[in-house]
Amino acid sequence: MKNTLVFGASLKPNRYANMAMIRLQQTGHNVKAFGLREGEVSGINIDTELKAYKDIHTVTLYLNPKRQDSYYDYIISLRPKRVIFNPGTENPEFYTLLKAHDINFEVACTLVLLGTNQY
Repeated sequence: MKNTLVFGASLKPNRYANMAMIRLQQTGHNVKAFGLREGEVSGINIDTELKAYKDIHTVTLYLNPKRQDSYYDYIISLRPKRVIFNPGTENPEFYTLLKAHDINFEVACTLVLLGTNQY
């Protein structure tokens, strides 16, 4: 299964990032999470410090484009195979940077991808 970093993780059960963490875990993926508030969702710790995670396959973004630029270098440094831009996170500037570093990206919804076995 794919090691996934949920970037913009939330403790709030009504947030899509929170739902994605749970669904990813339920479907057997190894989930790491980064958010602004420390805590735990379904046994997954939300880190508030940027860690040098190893072997991240997918970064799934739940962060407003206006707040993404300070994390460009960090996300690129993880060398993920792909970055998923969930609805509301679309960012053409970041697409260009990812392309320049040979990192694939998708504009998609993680929950839909999981629900349709396309993750």
